[in-house]
Amino acid sequence: MRLHLLAAATALTFALTACVSSGGLHPDGTPTDPSTLKSGQSLTDATSATATWPATDWWSGLGDPQLDALITEALQDNPGLAVADARAKAAQAQAGAVDAERKPTIGAGGSVGGAFLPTNVMPADSGGGKFMQATYANVSFKWDLDLWGGKRAAWESAVGSARAAEVDARAARIEISSNVARAYAQLGYAFVQQDLAQDQLKRAKESQSLTGQRVDAGVDSKLQLKQGDTEVANAEAEVAVANRAVDAARSTLSVLLGKGPDRGLEITRPAMLTPGELAVPADLPVALIAHRADLVAARWRVEAADKDITAAKKEFLPNINISAIAGGIALGGGNPFNLAHRFYQVGPAINLPIFDGGRLRANLSGKDAQYDIAVAQYNQTLVGALNEVSDDLSAAQSLQVQLAAQQRAQQAARQAWDLALQRYKAGVGSYLEALTVRQQLLVANRRVAALEAQQVDLSVQLIQALGGGFQPQADAPTLSSTSNPSRS
Repeated sequence: MRLHLLAAATALTFALTACVSSGGLHPDGTPTDPSTLKSGQSLTDATSATATWPATDWWSGLGDPQLDALITEALQDNPGLAVADARAKAAQAQAGAVDAERKPTIGAGGSVGGAFLPTNVMPADSGGGKFMQATYANVSFKWDLDLWGGKRAAWESAVGSARAAEVDARAARIEISSNVARAYAQLGYAFVQQDLAQDQLKRAKESQSLTGQRVDAGVDSKLQLKQGDTEVANAEAEVAVANRAVDAARSTLSVLLGKGPDRGLEITRPAMLTPGELAVPADLPVALIAHRADLVAARWRVEAADKDITAAKKEFLPNINISAIAGGIALGGGNPFNLAHRFYQVGPAINLPIFDGGRLRANLSGKDAQYDIAVAQYNQTLVGALNEVSDDLSAAQSLQVQLAAQQRAQQAARQAWDLALQRYKAGVGSYLEALTVRQQLLVANRRVAALEAQQVDLSVQLIQALGGGFQPQADAPTLSSTSNPSRS
């Protein structure tokens, strides 16, 4: 007897020591702390203690009712947003399915069947040699106790993925509103280009006409006339390019609005937008993670990957599930609900993984890798976001310097044009000379318009880089909750 007990104890000890283990497996990724990303020197002249984050309806600050209406229309009808919304719904449904696996299930069933058994299988006095009918009815119960919380962790992971998808849908709306504002500003600039191209063509034709008169009078040669023809042809090409730019901007807006090309034709000429104040809050590096949808979504994915690791680790531990079935069976077409025909079975079971060929370790290793991917993507997004803001601000400062210089050049060209007209009216200079000076003013006007358009576009880009008015939910994960999971 003692020998049997010793053998049983030895076998149990061997079984327990032979159980699969998660030892030695752990993720390596660590989320970057925003406070460690140095930006004070790059943002010294751009941060302000009084600067505010963009409002949810930031575009209303640009002061164009038509733009307000276009963004509202795009947020309702753009098909890309329907795709993002559908993905969010699918993720929510998946979270619901995972949650259902944590709960007990109760089912009911019934069936009717029959069989003919020969007498050499079943004696005649027991029903052999004739067709026998059997009626079944049962109720079943199953429940996985989830002793260690593995299924709960899997559900929390699915919830995190669903939250990330929801934030992605909001990020898509921010991107759409920004793209509409940028396309609208581009349409306004395209109309300005069109005006300047028409002015240039008019100037070139006037110069060509005067040159022709001088050639007829023997003052100029045909060389000057051919140069004038070239200038007119180039100006006509610029008009065609400008017209195409207007059509392209209208087409872009039609796509963003989710409508056909004729919708763009209904948009009236925009007024030139005024760029917003390009200053950022003083707490930019730390607060940026709460104001950008892509960063919040990335943090939710890190949180989900963390829970996946927890769920995978719990699979190494023993688990208990309970199943039960009760019902009745009646032969020969009787009533299965008769108490004399009842049956029942209760089957609590314990499951302890001992050897699985490495499946559980491979699964956990994969979850560790997914966590590292999520962390790396979060870190990449964080670094990119902060540098995007810094680069936009640097570009804005450069544009201010460029625009100031170009405006001085524009003013000088305008004064030169005024003086040339005065000389012509006074009979000192020719109108052809004045038209040559006019060319310098048109070039200066074109450059100023281009820089002003870049300022507006950059202002919208900065608003988007600062989150575009995104406001996270109160339960968004923090950095403390996305730290590296236990390495044990």
